[in-house]
Amino acid sequence: MLNNFNHIQSAHCENGVIVSLLKAKGVDFINEPLAFGIGSGLFYIHVPFLTFNNGPAISFRTMPGRIFKQTSKYLNIDIVSKKFSNEKKAQEYLDLMLYKGEQVGCQVGVYNLSYFPIEYRFHFNAHNLVVYGKNDNRYLISDTVMETVTSLLEEELNRVRFAKGMYAPKGHLYYVKKLGIIDNNVIKKAIIKGINRNVRDMLYIPGNFGGVSGIKYTANKVRKWRDKLGVRKAGQYLGHIVRMQEEIGTGGGGFRFIYAAFLEESAKYFDNNNLLLNLSDDFTKAGDLWRLSAVKMAGVFRGINTTQKDFDDIGSVLLEIYNIEKEAFKKLSKNKLKF
Repeated sequence: MLNNFNHIQSAHCENGVIVSLLKAKGVDFINEPLAFGIGSGLFYIHVPFLTFNNGPAISFRTMPGRIFKQTSKYLNIDIVSKKFSNEKKAQEYLDLMLYKGEQVGCQVGVYNLSYFPIEYRFHFNAHNLVVYGKNDNRYLISDTVMETVTSLLEEELNRVRFAKGMYAPKGHLYYVKKLGIIDNNVIKKAIIKGINRNVRDMLYIPGNFGGVSGIKYTANKVRKWRDKLGVRKAGQYLGHIVRMQEEIGTGGGGFRFIYAAFLEESAKYFDNNNLLLNLSDDFTKAGDLWRLSAVKMAGVFRGINTTQKDFDDIGSVLLEIYNIEKEAFKKLSKNKLKF
């Protein structure tokens, strides 16, 4: 079962899997920014009553799997998405799809991914990769965050497909079943729907710890952590945020850059819409500030900058991000794109 495959490297795993699966079916226009934006991938949430890997439960993206489902739905693409309770049945179904020539996306945990560098292996179960073939008892893997293709033994892939814990994959796999007609009008409608959904998620989600309000919530929390938690634990919390933001698949600053690229790409479909181009610059600025916040947080984590002023400075950067993203999404909500 050796299927023809063109490995595509991407900034984020789920975006890359979407692009790989759709391009393999002939959807040539798709790229990572369009997949991410149509799928309304940008998000922020800080869940106060949950911890993750001994740190605050924070995410910079939407729920795992939604980007693929929404992008496909808005582009008139039929997909198959399955989870399994039985490891053997999950493997048999995957093998059958590979035998039929399908390229299959799989959600996995990264802790036991043997080809990952040791420092990136921890308990995170929302990673995505493409299985594009099988040679004897070894699966051929395209992990879009890696430079080249790789492979996993049957038992290795089964282990990561059935990793335990938060976002447990439960053998989740998905692939493209059928393409509908995708013309410029369909693409433009999909862009509008993706933007509108993201506006809703970032501006109008209930509560004060999701969407742009969640960024403000974190800013206020950070300013209190030094006194409440002590320097050491507060530094660990900030180090955890940096890891969630910069090193794994929840990607904070990087997602803002991808969304900026999405708005720039989208402008081409709407006669180089000036508002979209200007807002692309705003999200680039937000991405730069997320990166700046990560540098400041890392300084606390390493014990270099540990005064209350350092915590206040981090809070100030996050509040600046909050204001930029809030105003940008407000402008997007008022922009009446037409197709």
